[in-house]
Amino acid sequence: MRDEIGDEDASRLRARRIIEAVAAIPKGRVASYGAIAARAGYPGRARLIGKVLGEAPDRAELPWHRVLRADGRIGIPAGTRGFREQCRRLKAEGVTVKDGRVPMSAFGLDHDLDRAIWGLPG
Repeated sequence: MRDEIGDEDASRLRARRIIEAVAAIPKGRVASYGAIAARAGYPGRARLIGKVLGEAPDRAELPWHRVLRADGRIGIPAGTRGFREQCRRLKAEGVTVKDGRVPMSAFGLDHDLDRAIWGLPG
C-alpha cells in the first residue's frame, strides 16, 4: 500500500512539473516534446509529455497546442479533429503552420535560447 501511495505521489508530481513546463511556453512560440521533458526534469522522456497532456483534466486551459515533434511537425495524425484544432490555435497566435509543420528556427523556444546563450546565427 505504501508503495502505491508513493507511486501515485510521484505520478502527480511528474504531471504537475510537465504541465507547468507546458504552461510556461509563451504565446506565439512552440517547444518540442523532448524540450518539455528536459525542462520538467525528465530528459529523454518525450513520450511521457504526450501521455500527460492527453490525460490532463484541465487540458482546455493548457497551451497543449504549442508542443510539437522535434522537427516541428504536429504530433497528432493529419486530418483529424485534433490536428485541425492544433493548426487553428497555432495560426491564431501568429505561428506559421505549413503542411502540418512549424519552422522551429523561427518559433521554437530552444532555438532562441541557443542564440541568446551562444550567439548562434538565426
